[in-house]
Amino acid sequence: MVKHNNVVPNQHFHKKWAGGANGHSRGPLHVVSWFDQAAKKKVRRMKRAAKAAAMAPRPTGGLLKPVVHCPTVKYNMKQRLGRGFSKDELKGAGIPLKFAKTIGIAVDNRRVNKSVETLQNNIERLKEYKGKLILFPRQRHSKQLAKGPIADSPADVTGAAQQLQGTVMPLPAAGPLACPTMKITPEMKETCVHSVLRLARNEKRMKGIRIEMKKKKKEAAKKKK
Repeated sequence: MVKHNNVVPNQHFHKKWAGGANGHSRGPLHVVSWFDQAAKKKVRRMKRAAKAAAMAPRPTGGLLKPVVHCPTVKYNMKQRLGRGFSKDELKGAGIPLKFAKTIGIAVDNRRVNKSVETLQNNIERLKEYKGKLILFPRQRHSKQLAKGPIADSPADVTGAAQQLQGTVMPLPAAGPLACPTMKITPEMKETCVHSVLRLARNEKRMKGIRIEMKKKKKEAAKKKK
């Protein structure tokens, strides 16, 4: 008999040797094993290589994404890659909306820019992408290069191009925050900042009440006269 107030053991490590997934007395052998772990790893690697070869010369990491701030006050100081560029950002970079979808740029029609800083940063991101982009012509053997918002690259550039592995223009690693410091003076040590803030909050809260009390006193004094 188990003594003391212990936790009731509830680990279900029993293998279903002859009962399938439901534990019935009849059924096929159903024991999960990982003997094919090495083979599965090889299959996944071959599938990734086949997928990269099928989408070449496009990047394996997908479309170019904008840099946005995380939502809510708790996380808004952090940055991450968003869903797609807004219409204003594409317009500022001189890239048509429909053309952007054909050259590896993610577009989000619902997104609205509320920050001028983020808008300018993403416009610069798009311009940098335009400068690095190698645009293959639709007809590879054609001698005439198409001229549009972004012209087709010549044969010598496309011939030396290599497929980009990983995320397109990833976010740089965030370094330590540089916080300015200052020397603490004796006056700072003597001042109780908590009391100063508490009194300031109280003054702000009582301001309207005190104005109303003064009005009532004046009215009462007029009535007595």
